[in-house]
Parts: sequence; structure tokens; C-alpha cells
Amino acid sequence: THCVSGCVCPHNQVLDGKGGCIAPEDCPCVHNGNSYSPGESIRVGCNNCTCRNRKWHCSEEPCLETCSVYGDGHYTTFDGKRFDFEGDCEYVLVQNYCGQQGMNQGTFRVITENIPCGTTGTTCSKSIKVFLDVSIFFNNDGHSDVIQRTPGGKMPFQIRSMGIYLVVDTTVGLMLMWDKKTSIFIKLSPSFQGHVCGLCGNYDGNGNNDFTTRSQSVVGNVLEFANSWKVSSTCPNANRTKDPCTANPYRKAWAQKQCSIITSQVFAKCHSQVEPNEYYQACVDDACACDTGGDCECFCTAVAAYAQACNELDICISWRTPSICPLFCDYYN
Repeated sequence: THCVSGCVCPHNQVLDGKGGCIAPEDCPCVHNGNSYSPGESIRVGCNNCTCRNRKWHCSEEPCLETCSVYGDGHYTTFDGKRFDFEGDCEYVLVQNYCGQQGMNQGTFRVITENIPCGTTGTTCSKSIKVFLDVSIFFNNDGHSDVIQRTPGGKMPFQIRSMGIYLVVDTTVGLMLMWDKKTSIFIKLSPSFQGHVCGLCGNYDGNGNNDFTTRSQSVVGNVLEFANSWKVSSTCPNANRTKDPCTANPYRKAWAQKQCSIITSQVFAKCHSQVEPNEYYQACVDDACACDTGGDCECFCTAVAAYAQACNELDICISWRTPSICPLFCDYYN
């Protein structure tokens, strides 16, 4: 129906923005800048949302929150707090052996081992240990060793491949994704909210208290917080490392040019949902830092981390090309 009298719609109709008139219930819904017609559905996190009467009507399934670690010590906690930490040791990423519960009351623990990956003191996560009723050890060649604690018991996990990731699904509400290099994504059931601790924070919905040390003190200093979660007391405490692009100035222009893909039009539809600048700066730092080989791998890992953050919000970006971080799909399939 076209509007009349200088674009005034008849009674019980509204402008559709295109010079026409429609019934109010036929108006679209908007998500991430895109319009969706009534009856169309989208997926937001783990929930389905349907456009109806100009509003989104979404299911209310509890979603698993994600803690991520990638590249040269870039962390994002379950509550969304970002920080950088470069320590050369084994560290507790997440466990539910916290506070007054004692060390024997929890059901899981995830430990990562960091090793140097550049001459500037930067470190990368290279192996993972998962402790459930069984112990699982993952090395950076993708090999896993399983040590069963209770003979004859059913394995409380499944291991599968998904693209470039090794995925561990457990029966306790923990899922782990690892690219077998330096990216780790840990997803945790809402049933653990406020009952975990480690470098991934306490998962209570408040990022301001995520720097909770092993002794359950909330501190403001990232080094004090992170060093408290080292597994072995014989490891030296980590100190701040120098800026990798200052240490390797000849790499800075290359790093900035390569990493600009994050802030470019390639990721435009994600920029309003996931702030790109912190990921861009982390990418530049990593590309400068990896000066002992693997510089392209560090760059690709950093961009993939931003792409994964976008994907968590159901924004899928096709950014890899034959010349930018290609994947050999026949191999991975």
C-alpha cells in the first residue's frame, strides 16, 4: 500500500521506510544492522530469536560462557575482563577447588603450560592438562594421553575434531576447544557461576573482581593475581616484559599492515558487536614478538581469535584467503 497526502499512512498503518505503508505487525526487527521480516529467526548465542510484532522473542536457555587464552598471553575471563600476562610456568586456568571447599571438593581443573615463543620474553600456551575423574594431557602436536584414575569407570569426556580445533566435551559442564597451538577456549555451564577460580576469573557476572588470587584476595595488580595461580612454587614470578614492537622496531610496520585486516571492512559487520581495537593491538604485539620463527602463525592466531569472538555472537566472517592464513581443507576434513 502506498502512502497518501505527502506520505501519511491510512489509519492503523505505518510507514515502512521505503515510501509505502504496512500494518504495524508487519514491521521488521533489526539485529546487527540487518532487518528481518516477521517470522524470521536468528540464533543469538545458544538461543533462537523470532521476529514477531516488531520485537524479538527469544528462548531463554542458559548459555555456556567462554574464557579464552590466545597468542602471547592474551586472556579474556568468563566475565569478559581482558588482560595480558606472560609467565613461563604452568598455571591454573580454571578449577572449582576454591576457597573453603578445600582441594578435594572440586570436580575439575584445567592447567596450561606457557613457554617462551620469542626473544622479548613473550610466552605462549603450548600444552594443556585437564583433570576430571581422569587426567588428560594434550601436547602441541595434538597428541593426547589419558590416565584413568578409577579403573573400569566410564570416561567422563569425549574428544573430537572440529575444523582446526580439538574439542573436549565433558559430562561435568565443561567444554574445551584448542587449536593445538596457542589458542584455548573454555566453555563452562552456568551451574558453576561464582564457584570457580583461576586465571579465567570467578564467573560471577562481575569482571571487576576477577583478579582474585589463590588465597581469595581481590587485587588490582595483574602480576600479583596471575603469579598466585602458578602450579609450582619453584617457578620464578613473572615480571612485565618490554613492548615487543619497541624491542623489534623493524617488525612494527609489517605487523601493523598485516593486522589492519581486523579493523578493515572484512570484519565490518562485527565491529559494532565486538570491539576490534584491543584485538588489533594484541595482533600487532604478537606479530612483533614472534621473532624466532612462526611470525605468520602468531598473526593468524590473533586474527582467528577476533573471528572466534565474532562467531560466538553468530557473526560468521570469511576472512581466510589463499594468501592470508589459508587452511588446507582437504587435510582438515
